[in-house]
Order: sequence, then C-alpha cells, then structure tokens
Amino acid sequence: MEKNNNQEEIFSHGHKNIQATHETTLEFTKVIHLSKKGNCIVAVAADKSVNDLSDGFKKKLRNYNSKLTIIMEVDGIIDKIIAEGSPNLPLTNSKDIVIRKSDYICNRTLAINANKAACDLSSNLVEKLKDPKKIVKITLLIN
Repeated sequence: MEKNNNQEEIFSHGHKNIQATHETTLEFTKVIHLSKKGNCIVAVAADKSVNDLSDGFKKKLRNYNSKLTIIMEVDGIIDKIIAEGSPNLPLTNSKDIVIRKSDYICNRTLAINANKAACDLSSNLVEKLKDPKKIVKITLLIN
C-alpha cells in the first residue's frame, strides 16, 4: 500500500505551564520540561519534530501554494489552524515544530501565514492542554 504523503500524525502531551498567549506563533516540542516563559508552546513531549516528518510530506509542503491544515484534538475538543507551506522551508530542526502567522522561516518552521497563533486557540482546548495527563493528537493535512 502506498504511503499517504498528504498527512502526518503527531502525539504529544499537555503541561501545567502551558500559557498559549503568544500572538504570532504556536509551537509543539519534543522537550518535556516547560517554563512559563514558553508562551507559544502548546504541547510537549511530541513524538516528532519537523525533521522527523516523512520526505514525501516535506516535499509536498514545499510546493508553491501548498496549504496546510493543522488539527489539534484533546478529549474530543478540536481546533484547526490553516497555514501555508513554502519552497524555502528547511524542515530540519530535531526538537520543535513552529507555526507562524508571519512569513518568517527558520529550521523550526513548519508553516507560515497561519490564521491562528497560540493565543487564538479555543479556551476549552487550552484548558485541556494544561493537564499533563492529556494526550494531544495533532494531524497535519496538506490540501
């Protein structure tokens, strides 16, 4: 069976110090510890970084005009972020995944020109994200 290069799933965890107040970015990280200064981080202990995504997925995300839907789900509460890929994405960072409202790109950037940052996530979802026992399922879909 052929691998679906349009989709990736990431599993991560909530954390008691999640603030979700950053106005221009949101981040998932493989790192387990989080201080209250990391106000863009919305999930920790992720099982993937941008570097871990499949080569086929990265290739499609680097297409001109690629659109990415990021679906976050915890306990049946869902929020969606719409963003864009770019041919300029390195996708090489081994710890983080960052989604940006701006068009700034570095090795941590998954997508740019997003319609939401951490502060725009549903308050119900953010409450769940503050519980370290909660599993966060993140689905990435290239449209």
